[in-house]
Amino acid sequence: MHIPPYDNLNKPIVDIGNSTVPLNYFNIVKLKAGETFEYSVPGFETCIVPATGYIHVTVDGFTANDLGGRGVDVWDGDPEGVYVPSGRLANLRAVTDTEVFVAGAKYDEVLEPFAVRKDELDLVQYGSDDTKTHRKIKHILGQKQADKVGRLLVSELFTVGAGGWSGFPSHKHDTDRLPLETRHDETYNFRFKPNHGSGVQMLQREDGKPGDAYHIVDGSTICLDNGYHPCAVLPGYQMYYFTILGGLSQRSLVQYFQPSHADQVETIPGIKDMIAKFK
Repeated sequence: MHIPPYDNLNKPIVDIGNSTVPLNYFNIVKLKAGETFEYSVPGFETCIVPATGYIHVTVDGFTANDLGGRGVDVWDGDPEGVYVPSGRLANLRAVTDTEVFVAGAKYDEVLEPFAVRKDELDLVQYGSDDTKTHRKIKHILGQKQADKVGRLLVSELFTVGAGGWSGFPSHKHDTDRLPLETRHDETYNFRFKPNHGSGVQMLQREDGKPGDAYHIVDGSTICLDNGYHPCAVLPGYQMYYFTILGGLSQRSLVQYFQPSHADQVETIPGIKDMIAKFK
């Protein structure tokens, strides 16, 4: 499902009970310096990630000051985040004008809040210009935080260079059938540089049969429930997408590669290291 960009007025873009991705939650909060915002999501653990600007975050007795720090866009520095336990009240206060992503996954157990600073990110770069698959991943809630989080994985993915493919070889993760695959609902929010760039999100429900394609622009949100789902950016542009994964029965992601393309796993430099990091 494609949700075109719109002014969501700080209300969830993907709310609890979403029919396409019931395991996900997503909000974009925009604040002017000095403004505040509070939220709690019953039954969902969440992660607060400033796209731009600085915020102070308070969760119960835990405080993370001066979180974020990027300037004009998501390419202007590294992300930071705060993990908010399921159902807990989080308070955000904008130090500067800010845009904030709030990612969530369904999970009932209440854990402890914590911050992820720039030096605690898990960084991965893989692919190549030759294979048109060159990209960089910044895991905010990744393998390093595995013992502190329930079902939520949060990452930022960047195409490297100008143009190319991401999420290839095509894969899916819509069915719990270990050891081959896990059920993880997935939600993306896309940005482009320059921001008048665009791309395409493919969604092929069955191998060997035609699927769907969505024209994605700066601010597009994509919700993925089932099917193989590579995406691409136009030549001459860079693409970013904020990625939310919520597992049904476990946090570690097991991707099932589309049989007709699975052999290309062997052709893309570093892709096996990338796969191993979604834990």
